[in-house]
Amino acid sequence: MVYTIRNYMEEAVGNMIDKVLENIDVCKCPKCKLDILALALNRLPPRYFVTKEGELFEKMSELQDQFYVDIIAAIAAAAFIVKNNPKHD
Repeated sequence: MVYTIRNYMEEAVGNMIDKVLENIDVCKCPKCKLDILALALNRLPPRYFVTKEGELFEKMSELQDQFYVDIIAAIAAAAFIVKNNPKHD
């Protein structure tokens, strides 16, 4: 069996980014969204797992309201930075 290490926070932020950005006046092109995602992830603690059981344990943390509040705040702060410093080609 081959194991890989994954960061559950990437999945959680990726699942929420579009919903949060609906309410923020910021460019939503693929480059800006990835910049926002990267900045948001840098503000949040990683949640690494290797096994399916580990993934389930991390998903259980989603039941806490603070989990969502932290992600929304990180995305909003990152969107503000990208809005004021766009890196378009």
